[in-house]
Amino acid sequence: MAKQLKINGDVFVPMISERKIKTRIRELARTISKAHRGTVPVFIGILNGSFIFFADLIREITIECEVDFLKLSSYGDAKISSGNVHLLKDLNCQVEGRDIIIVEDIVDSGLSMQYIHDLITRQNPASFKVVTLLYKPESVKTNVQLDYVGFTIPPDFVIGYGLDYAQRERNLKSIYKLKA
Repeated sequence: MAKQLKINGDVFVPMISERKIKTRIRELARTISKAHRGTVPVFIGILNGSFIFFADLIREITIECEVDFLKLSSYGDAKISSGNVHLLKDLNCQVEGRDIIIVEDIVDSGLSMQYIHDLITRQNPASFKVVTLLYKPESVKTNVQLDYVGFTIPPDFVIGYGLDYAQRERNLKSIYKLKA
C-alpha cells in the first residue's frame, strides 16, 4: 500500500488498499446480483463521492439493470457534514414499482441517507435497498438501514477512491484516513 500523504498541512495514512476494495466490490456485486436475479433494478449513484465505487460495482453486476444519479450536498469543503442536505440533481428515471438500489460512497451521519430514503420511498418503489462502500456506525445520527456494506470503519475523516478533501483527492486508488 502507498505511504502517507501530506495535504494542506494534514497527514493522511493508508486505511484500505486498492486490492481490498476491488475484492470487496466483487463480493458485493455477486451478492447483489444473486439477490436481484429475475428483476431489472435501478442503481442510483449518489454524486459526487460514489462515482468511482458506482462504476466499479456496476461493471461487476451480472444482471440486467438501469442506472441513474442523484446529487446532494451536505459537506461543502468541510471535513464534517453541515447537517443540511440539499438536492442538486434529481432523478430522470421512473421510481414507482421499480426495485431501487442506492449506491453511496459513505454513510457517516446518516442524514443524507435519511433524505434519500424519504425522497425515494415517497415515489412508491417496489423495493428500496442501499449499498455503501464505507459505514461509520459511531457517527450515525439517524436510524438508517443498510443492506450491503463494503467496510465498517471508525469515525475518522477519510479520502480517496471518490471521497474528497475540498473536492480534491478523489482520484486516489486507496482510501486514506486523517492521522490523529
